[in-house]
Amino acid sequence: MAAPTAQESAGLRSPALIPARPAVDTPVIGGTVGRLPLFDPAPRVPHGHPAKAFVGEVVPFDVVAFREGHDRIGVHLRLTDPAGNETLHRLTALADGTDRWRTQIALDRQGDWQYRFESFADDFATWAHDAAVKAEAGIDVTVMSQLGNALLTAAASETDRPDAERRMLKKAARALSTADADALHATAIDQRLASAFAARPHASLGSHTEWLTLRVDRELAGVSAWYEFFPRSEGAVRRKDGSVRSGTLRTAAKRLPAVADMGFDVIYLVPIHPIGTTNRKGRNNTLTTEPGDPGSPYAIGSADGGHDAIHPDLGTEKDFRAFVRAARTAGLEVALDLALQASPDHPWVTEHPEWFTTLPDGTIAYAENPPKKYQDIYPLNFDNDPAGIYAEMLRVVMHWVDLGVKIFRVDNPHTKPLQFWEWLIAEVGRRDPDVIFLAEAFTRPAVMRALAAIGFQQSYSYFTWRNTKTELEEFLTSVSHETSDYMRPNLFVNTHDILTEYLQFGGRAAYRIRACIAATAGPVWGVYAGYELIENVARPGSEENIDNEKYEYKFRDWDGAEQRGESLAPLLRRLNAIRHAHPALGQLRNLSMHWSDDDAVLVYSKHLDAAFTGTGTADTLIIVANVDPHSVRETTVHLDTRIWGIEPGDDYEVEDLLTGAVWTWNDHNYVRLDAFAEPVHILKVKERS
Repeated sequence: MAAPTAQESAGLRSPALIPARPAVDTPVIGGTVGRLPLFDPAPRVPHGHPAKAFVGEVVPFDVVAFREGHDRIGVHLRLTDPAGNETLHRLTALADGTDRWRTQIALDRQGDWQYRFESFADDFATWAHDAAVKAEAGIDVTVMSQLGNALLTAAASETDRPDAERRMLKKAARALSTADADALHATAIDQRLASAFAARPHASLGSHTEWLTLRVDRELAGVSAWYEFFPRSEGAVRRKDGSVRSGTLRTAAKRLPAVADMGFDVIYLVPIHPIGTTNRKGRNNTLTTEPGDPGSPYAIGSADGGHDAIHPDLGTEKDFRAFVRAARTAGLEVALDLALQASPDHPWVTEHPEWFTTLPDGTIAYAENPPKKYQDIYPLNFDNDPAGIYAEMLRVVMHWVDLGVKIFRVDNPHTKPLQFWEWLIAEVGRRDPDVIFLAEAFTRPAVMRALAAIGFQQSYSYFTWRNTKTELEEFLTSVSHETSDYMRPNLFVNTHDILTEYLQFGGRAAYRIRACIAATAGPVWGVYAGYELIENVARPGSEENIDNEKYEYKFRDWDGAEQRGESLAPLLRRLNAIRHAHPALGQLRNLSMHWSDDDAVLVYSKHLDAAFTGTGTADTLIIVANVDPHSVRETTVHLDTRIWGIEPGDDYEVEDLLTGAVWTWNDHNYVRLDAFAEPVHILKVKERS
């Protein structure tokens, strides 16, 4: 068996990896700026929190670096992996005039990585540039030869260079002893010498940034497809008298193979705890309940227990463990809703009344989000007994971790103190670094971003309400580039709380369009059960499904709908299959926007260089979507093909991964997208022979 390469040993993939050697460190004099200034390092997160990546993510490392005058500089990235192993990587200058340098690295080891940028005076590159110019002009040949001889001789004396390289440098130094213009020019443009100095620069000056941290989470934190359902509906039976026998964790487990068959990775359960009876909500969120109404699973707590208990209708801890095992067998991981609130019947209310807010009349304040009112829910107050409530929340989370849950979808985290989440996520992470928290925070941008910055591994986003071409261009650009160092959007197309007007009135076409965009624009996406069946009727005046599953059982004919051709399950299956087959779709930061002549036709691409695909070939997909679900659109799309290495005007073949059609394209292409038949192209750029 071959010995592991330096990259494999370091747990990374980096085309820019070079031999590690000590940095040149010129002292800072009379201020904070180094001799060779370095500014604006990235990735970086506001307020000093660690930047984020996930195993296999291709991370761009950027910094601004320059020096006075015209002498050449170089820039390195020094990386230390979680085990303390150090590697060095060469950065490349980007567009002229920006002074920004970049390298891209895929980090394949989970944990905290440390990194810093180092700039250095690139003595050979400066000499080689000047020597080539002067040799061609026939000026200063003797001086440039002497300078080159001294530089090459000094480099040849460096003991960390291979013997063959040192011999080459000595030979090149001797060639300059004659002060011949032709020899000077040949040495200055010798690519073997340039390569040797690129790998092991000879530098007289150098500066570096502070050490920064990049936290690399496990792959599922950054690449996953979520499916949400209510266990009580899966296997529920309506009796002859009209009453309902609840589904259980055992009956819900029977649905898992079908979910896995659609290609999903995560099965997300709404709260499975006992539900209170005081102020229990009836169907469609009414204040009046009928016999048999199950209540909202978010009204947590009853005489049967609280957040560490399972609703008796669903089963026992033994049943839950069996459900987790069944999910794993199917290739799914269980995510559990973490809703830190209580029904009036929760044991906390009597055992810890200080954990709630008491009004002047002595009653406990229930939850409100005007105009919504949640009379069946008491919000927690984190300020009266922070030590006690923090300890209890940690206990609850670790209870479910011990039962096999490693993913938590957190309900309304923006209604709890930010410092609490920072503490809880860090404390849980110290005990089990595989735990993932998803923030369900549809709130102000600053709050959403702050929650991501302090530790949430995933975040719901505004994707649900971004539907026009302009809205989607702005949104997707923001999440893939502006906030991608710390915020991972989970592009849910709908939830049990959200049925947008776009879905209500767009019909089947809208459902297809949104699924195609969500599955390809970001590496994390999700659907709520019923999406396959186009459940698009809302309660009047709301953005929620009528007969909402939060307040009653749902009965769905999954198999019959698919047999009749009414289900979108085949599309979801195909989308997830495309995601699994194309590593470019498993990245967040690689989205590029393109153009069309139609204000309803969205165009973007996802490209991954061959160095990172694991297949030896690059992976490029072009997505063209008609975002108007009511029309047929004909237009021309305009592509910057240089992104995937094809010069403008050159032809190449694309294959539509949804239909199998193959076309010859270039940088300007006619498309026709019928919202009712074929609203989206997902095009694979085929390798050219």
